[in-house]
Amino acid sequence: MISEGEILLRLGLASLLGMIIGYERERQNQPAGLRTHAILAIGSCLAMTISINIAIQFSPSAPNGDPGRIAAQVVSGIGFLGAGAILRYGTNVKGLTTATSLWTIAIVGLAVGAGHYFSAIGTTAALLIVLVILNFLEKRLIRAYQTISVAVTAHANPNLVDDLYAVFKRLHKKVLSLSVESSPQKEDQTVTMVIKTLENDPMTDIRTALDQVQGVTHYRVN
Repeated sequence: MISEGEILLRLGLASLLGMIIGYERERQNQPAGLRTHAILAIGSCLAMTISINIAIQFSPSAPNGDPGRIAAQVVSGIGFLGAGAILRYGTNVKGLTTATSLWTIAIVGLAVGAGHYFSAIGTTAALLIVLVILNFLEKRLIRAYQTISVAVTAHANPNLVDDLYAVFKRLHKKVLSLSVESSPQKEDQTVTMVIKTLENDPMTDIRTALDQVQGVTHYRVN
């Protein structure tokens, strides 16, 4: 059986590895940070050690006991915690990377609990490289995009949809979806479009172009 002292050492190592990844997520202002990753690693590590010890403890009466039965529930159960880290901002989804880091750090905790120290440390190092270095390269080399919602209200402009399509075509913005709301009696029309644009786009060109569309009385960009 794994001794109590050895369990404490494994819990300490799992906590340290979880805090390393959690610190990086905390710096990125993610919903699951330092404490969440550390607690998750500790919990999964304890689940693994207890699972092993229970199988050994009751092996005389249950020789076919599975030392990974309790720990196996961590892999499926972590999905609920990961789902909580995924947030929806309008048409954009954030937190997928944090959700996967939570799942991976849970496996790291299981590995430490089973005594696979080098594998756990190596996985943590690889995870840190992906989160830090690839994140840096991604921002420098890959153009990231986001989707925004543009709602435009115009008076006495029956060609509002065509005008807006022309505007976004000229600005090299891709229109992903369209909805129209009309008030024939007042000759008002509201067009809502979901637009694909560069991440962190100040949208100055969009606002300037919308100001020049015929009959526009109000618009909202978010």
